[in-house]
Amino acid sequence: MKKIIFIVLGFVFGVIMYKSEAASWFRIYEMFRFESFHMYGIIGTALVFGIIFIQLIKRYNIKAFDGTPIIIEDKDRSFARYMYGGIIFGLGWALAGACPGPIFVLIGAGFIPVIIVLMSAVLGTFIYGIVKDKLPH
Repeated sequence: MKKIIFIVLGFVFGVIMYKSEAASWFRIYEMFRFESFHMYGIIGTALVFGIIFIQLIKRYNIKAFDGTPIIIEDKDRSFARYMYGGIIFGLGWALAGACPGPIFVLIGAGFIPVIIVLMSAVLGTFIYGIVKDKLPH
């Protein structure tokens, strides 16, 4: 039953992403050219809600669906690792026109060439898994 709930939630999330044009290559292009506030508004809203929900989880010790406690580890303070990672992620996002979530939305909407973007994202993740021990963390 839980798997069905997650599938339905994923479907609803995909519809919202598509209808809000968050998966639109043109909206992403506008964002990177600083021509529209649309995507910044969506990302900012997600950021604010994420901060609120994380604080609620920490403050009220909210548990997962199976009853296990949710433990959120503090992140190491490091400017360089987040800057380099953000630049690489942003460049990939700008070149592909989609970050990981909208890739699936675009494929579901019938944009079949985005499968190449998905395969590239999986390949990049695989390569990172191979070289991660050699990278400064």
